Amino acid sequence: MPKPVIQRSAHEIDATGQAVGRIATQVATMLIGKNKPDFTPHIEAGDFVTVINAGKVKFTGKKLVQKEFRHHSMHPGGLKTVSMKKVFDIDPGDVIIHAVYGMLPKNNRRDDIIRRLKVTA
Repeated sequence: MPKPVIQRSAHEIDATGQAVGRIATQVATMLIGKNKPDFTPHIEAGDFVTVINAGKVKFTGKKLVQKEFRHHSMHPGGLKTVSMKKVFDIDPGDVIIHAVYGMLPKNNRRDDIIRRLKVTA
């Protein structure tokens, strides 16, 4: 059986005035390839996605102040928390990348898929 030829296209999404989660679902769908009519789960045929104007996204409610990004160093007392406002002030693209990363399949292809995402502020 011949290997399928993968046709990857490039998409550009303007994030101005949109909520982070709404953008992240669109981006994750395109990166995985679910927007294509010939989608097959075991074939990685997603597209390249560029998100522009990441600094102009909209946050609903008090998410910008209250939401925290956490990670653990796996050592006792190693829980690190950073507020979303601090991350957004340093690099607004990191907030979108973090949201998209959480929506991708939790398997060994996730790092390959996220490489096709570019975010510009």
